[in-house]
Amino acid sequence: MAREIATLAGGCFWCIETVFNRLQGVEAAVSGYMGGHTEKPTYEAVCNGDTGHAEVVQITFDPDVIGYRDLLDVFFTIHDPTQLNRQGNDVGTQYRSAIFWHTPAQKVQAEAAIAVLDASKRYGSPIVTEVAEATAFYPAETYHQRYYETNPRQPYCQYVVAPKVAKAEEKFAGRLK
Repeated sequence: MAREIATLAGGCFWCIETVFNRLQGVEAAVSGYMGGHTEKPTYEAVCNGDTGHAEVVQITFDPDVIGYRDLLDVFFTIHDPTQLNRQGNDVGTQYRSAIFWHTPAQKVQAEAAIAVLDASKRYGSPIVTEVAEATAFYPAETYHQRYYETNPRQPYCQYVVAPKVAKAEEKFAGRLK
């Protein structure tokens, strides 16, 4: 069975990781950092905006169960791709909307998905999602992995992560594990 990798940035990685880990065909969704200029960045350095990295989730998936375009549909549902360098109260380039492509086919699909969304005027504003070639992926510190599952009562999880998870579970109920 062939596996593929997708790397997406849509604000805080806790939200994105939680949703993707619940989808059929996703073997793993790992929080981390990509797109910066520092080797082995730390969470603190990324949060300070010193490294140029985005908070990302690297997704290992089975394309026979869930396609790359399906992952992009979920991605564009659970974050606002019209906010430049922010998601809600999380502000800075580390929270940018980005698709880091691993193959030329992923690049084409990402650009096509953005063109369709822009043409639909679904968001009322232009999509600002960056489409860039994948670079080195640095997994986030262990305490960030599956953060929502281990900290569901943490205020950020209750007020930011939980509503995004609920929205995704409702819209993509047929795709949940």
